[in-house]
Amino acid sequence: MNTSANAMVDFELFCDTQGSWVCRVAGGEPQVGVQVVRAFPLSAPDEAISIVGPDGHETVFVARLDALDDARRAAVAQALSQREFSPVIQRIREVSSFGTPSTWQVDTDRGPTELVLKVEEDIRRLPGQRRLLITSAHGVVFDIPDRNRLDRTSRRFLERFL
Repeated sequence: MNTSANAMVDFELFCDTQGSWVCRVAGGEPQVGVQVVRAFPLSAPDEAISIVGPDGHETVFVARLDALDDARRAAVAQALSQREFSPVIQRIREVSSFGTPSTWQVDTDRGPTELVLKVEEDIRRLPGQRRLLITSAHGVVFDIPDRNRLDRTSRRFLERFL
């Protein structure tokens, strides 16, 4: 069921006892195993959100997250947070070499960890922002919301790769 961006669809979103997300549209049959995805996760994270069924088809389109009631907004936000694992780098403690590949020892909002930078192109600058996204060799995307807010040592390590 594809819905119009202008019409708010009555839906229920919840996590079942198996940990799968379930969506029921307007009292219909529940769809188990839905995914909640953002169309524009960086430029418009609270707009254009889809609930996609296990068949890959859009079940519900949410034009704006703030248009939902508290219960639905909380469920959508929880589903998104489970899907989008993006640790925030708070400090770069050590870099194995200034060439690639290199191993970085970093502190994140989820604790200390190690990442491997395969190529310099895995550090992505977002246009018009101080934000950086660093993709590790394992595919985890690390976030630096504002590189100027890092400590001096971390900025120096980064400058060698930018």
